Amino acid sequence: MKTKHIVLIVVMLALFITPLIISPSAEFGGTDSAIEELISDQGYEPWFKPIWEPPSSEIESLLFAVQSAIGAVIIGYFIGFEKGKRAK
Repeated sequence: MKTKHIVLIVVMLALFITPLIISPSAEFGGTDSAIEELISDQGYEPWFKPIWEPPSSEIESLLFAVQSAIGAVIIGYFIGFEKGKRAK
């Protein structure tokens, strides 16, 4: 049993370290910024302007994290609720 855990840890470390070894100077950008560049290079113009734009990318990341946390809490609540009903 112990060798199974060691093998799993080694495999996980290899999965995390391999991308850093292959391209150490690569900039890991998100797909949103990559597709935004691709679309804007083709001459696309947006149909409307956003109502509010976050003042910085950190605020945008914070809002995204809060949104995903709220979603995770809602999903977790309903999964726990259903599991609790079945346990009775």
